[in-house]
Amino acid sequence: MIRLAAFDLDGTLMGADQKIRPRVRQAVAQAQDEGVIVTLATGRMIAATERFARELNVTAPLLCYQGGWIQALDGPVLRRITLPATAAWAALELGEAQGWHILLYAEGQLFVREFLYPVAFYDALLGSGVIVGQPWESILAAHEVDKVLYVAEPEAIPAMATLLQRRFAGLAEIVRSHAMFIEVVPLGVDKGSALAWLAQHFGVPRDEVLAAGDQENDLTMIQWAGIGVAMGNATPPVQKVADWIAPPVTEDGAVTILERFVLKGSLP
Repeated sequence: MIRLAAFDLDGTLMGADQKIRPRVRQAVAQAQDEGVIVTLATGRMIAATERFARELNVTAPLLCYQGGWIQALDGPVLRRITLPATAAWAALELGEAQGWHILLYAEGQLFVREFLYPVAFYDALLGSGVIVGQPWESILAAHEVDKVLYVAEPEAIPAMATLLQRRFAGLAEIVRSHAMFIEVVPLGVDKGSALAWLAQHFGVPRDEVLAAGDQENDLTMIQWAGIGVAMGNATPPVQKVADWIAPPVTEDGAVTILERFVLKGSLP
């Protein structure tokens, strides 16, 4: 019996149009009506996750910033792990030296030196209300950092990952969260450890937890959960570790997951 279900957002509950389809909303609602705790596990900050959580009526704590920030809507922050200033500085300096497009997340705010893409790109995928042009020095002096994210063309990400993993070995985690995104997050932060924390918080044993996702940043929670599911559109490494592969997001795979593993009754 599944008592806690964690879903990634992009590529899992919704496609590139950033819209959660009616059948998905209905399935999530039915799961919650049947007493299942549903949460969202995402690299997004809480402000960029809020509208989706409200749309789905998810009241459980949300796993944001790859699990480094756990908070229910309208509730206190339950768990937050920040990036040490030395690691944050190193990530910024390396990004600047390499000419990468850098985004800095700090205390619920998103900072960038300049826009390189249309504002709608940031609003849809990274977070609205981006603060532009502040010096990194002043930001770090005033805020604790949650993560540093780089945006690049998909073919450039593997080489960036190699360089970042070598530079931050033992200092921070490196995770690819999107075809165009790679991130530096605090050491020990990942969706799997965050889901384990939430399960313990609710007193739910591991074998009664389900996790579903599509990208490399979902690997740890898919591996940790009693039932780990990869979407049909998931990357090969994610599909390789999953217990089951669902239909793709374009076919409302999340609905099939809930029907197969969670719901007591069929959807009408």
